[in-house]
Amino acid sequence: MSSKDIGAVSVDELSEAQARAELKRLVSRIRHHDDLYYRQDAPEISDADYDVLRQRNEAIEARFPNLVRADSPSQRIGAAPAEGFGKVRHRVPMLSLANAFNDEDVTQFVERIHRYLGLDASKALAFTAEPKIDGLSISLRYLNGRLTEAATRGDGAEGENVTRNVMTIAQIPHQLKGRNVPGTIDVRGEIYMGHKDFERLNAEQAAAGAKVFANPRNAAAGSLRQLDPAITASRPLRFLAYAWGEASALPADTQSGVYAAFTKWGLPVNPLTKVCKGAEELLIFYHELAEERAKLAYDIDGIVYKVNRLDLQERLGFVSRSPRWAVAHKFPAQQAITVLNDIEIQVGRTGALTPVAKLEPVTVGGVVVSNATLHNEDEINRKDVRIGDTVIVQRAGDVIPQIVGIVASKRPKGAKPYRFTTRCPVCDSHAVRETNEKTGKIDVVRRCTGWLICPAQRVERLKHFVSRNAFDIEGMGEKNIQAFYDDKIIQYPEDIFTLQARDATGKSKLEAREGWGAQSAKKLFSAIEARRNIALDRFIFALGIRHVGETTARMLARFYGTTDDFLAAMQEAGSDKDTEAFKELEAIEGIGEIVAEAVSEFFAEPHNVRVVDSLLKEVTPVSLEAVDVSSAVTGKTVVFTGTLEKLTRNEAKAQAERLGAKVAGSVSKKTYYVIAGADAGSKLKKARELGVAVLDEDAWLKLVGSAR
Repeated sequence: MSSKDIGAVSVDELSEAQARAELKRLVSRIRHHDDLYYRQDAPEISDADYDVLRQRNEAIEARFPNLVRADSPSQRIGAAPAEGFGKVRHRVPMLSLANAFNDEDVTQFVERIHRYLGLDASKALAFTAEPKIDGLSISLRYLNGRLTEAATRGDGAEGENVTRNVMTIAQIPHQLKGRNVPGTIDVRGEIYMGHKDFERLNAEQAAAGAKVFANPRNAAAGSLRQLDPAITASRPLRFLAYAWGEASALPADTQSGVYAAFTKWGLPVNPLTKVCKGAEELLIFYHELAEERAKLAYDIDGIVYKVNRLDLQERLGFVSRSPRWAVAHKFPAQQAITVLNDIEIQVGRTGALTPVAKLEPVTVGGVVVSNATLHNEDEINRKDVRIGDTVIVQRAGDVIPQIVGIVASKRPKGAKPYRFTTRCPVCDSHAVRETNEKTGKIDVVRRCTGWLICPAQRVERLKHFVSRNAFDIEGMGEKNIQAFYDDKIIQYPEDIFTLQARDATGKSKLEAREGWGAQSAKKLFSAIEARRNIALDRFIFALGIRHVGETTARMLARFYGTTDDFLAAMQEAGSDKDTEAFKELEAIEGIGEIVAEAVSEFFAEPHNVRVVDSLLKEVTPVSLEAVDVSSAVTGKTVVFTGTLEKLTRNEAKAQAERLGAKVAGSVSKKTYYVIAGADAGSKLKKARELGVAVLDEDAWLKLVGSAR
């Protein structure tokens, strides 16, 4: 069972071996998403989906405590600090909070505290309840009231030193005021950006042609992590305090009392924070705020409950990576209803076709949403989403808008099932769904086959074309390819080899470009000229055909021998899968159906053929040399089957290739010899059916002059 399959097995049904494998998979996935969220400020899954991963990990650990890994997510927080800033070790770790997802979880949280402390269940315990701001956690160190250091959460133990940037945030005081300010205190809080400030910043970014942020949380994190503090200063960042770390003294004996002191010292705290008694009051506050959430000036994703008395917090202590005395009651993803006006197919840099719903604009969680992902064509079919439908839109984890369903009763008459295109909307090439090599299942993603001509992916193909294991043109790295492409100097592979001629006759010269000169331009032209003759396998690899790596390219080059033979066979194979050329391609040892389909699809596209033809006017692929091109098997297709006694199968194949033979993995009409060892099966039977000559091992060795 694959790790992907194990992910679908319920925790109660996992064997110990499956649980061990699943914990390993979860560690890898959670670490990946932590890095995206905490270090890169670019989450690719929703908070809700992330929480599911954490919950599954914790459930498996609870059932198999002997399998808890040293690198388990339950043993750590966040991600390691990013490079570029100095590091700060937190004197008191910045822990994360356990989550509650429903009313029952909150009731159980309160009951657990009563049991742990041995308190009478009938006596209500006081808690602070405060909105959980969706921003970036920060620790501010004050010595004798003066701000001396600021650090991000990082991995909980060590964060990034962002002191200079934090000093530019107006709401964070450089000097605390008033009485009872301790000699040392680390104030913890959240740096965030309000909705209006976020909209204004994005409008300014768009007008300047700069990066537009996906949401306020990303904008706040990206603004704080600027190497130039002046950029941070120009961004509308805000701050709210909610906790503390190391403190030489505290001004009160309750959470709410410390908050009151924070306010007197000049530190902003959330004015919506409230002291509640017992689970019932906490839940009333939660549901009231949930109704008002969309009207708030900033994003929140839940309510945090903390035991109010500090002496009880001390007694409760901590478990794993979170305190026993606090919990975050998360909000469900916000939803809204609107109309689906159209479905637009976008093409990514790798050729993946992604359907995007074009919506009648609607506010979801305080953010106007006009686009939502539909993921893939299977999802469209499963949900039966049609243009004109009234749909339910959700901001999953308040990050990625998606359509979760339709309102069937409001479907307009005549709305037809959506038919996913089989052509690329950018270049009109075929768009195909391949069979996954590992699972045998059809991929959910449809991809454009116009690799070399599709504008949506062309620049990435050009970067591959000049890469080290392809044409390997010195001076033509990714940065220069991108610049030449953006300036329309190079659009297709052949443009690389006409660059010098065009430069000589054109008005703008390469040497006059920023960062270039006469010497560097001359070196580039020389490097290009040196690659006009290139090995056939490198040429094939450089085309960027899906599934064709260096090894596969070498197999194809060896099997077909010359460029002309290779191209003729590929164009015939691309015309029809029933052709002998396709069957021969599929039968090559190490190729198989998936690679054969990818190669034939490439050459079935006239655009690609034209690009290859144009390229061949500029370059000459050189055939791979054979050791002996005059043997009895040169140019003949051979298949080995069964168990050989005097040679291993690999030795026999290598010997045949050295003598110029083409080694295939299956028998077809083009097979010349089948060499059958002991226990030969279906291949031998197929050879006899087709009338192919069959040799035993001794006959083969005699034929090639290597009997022993």
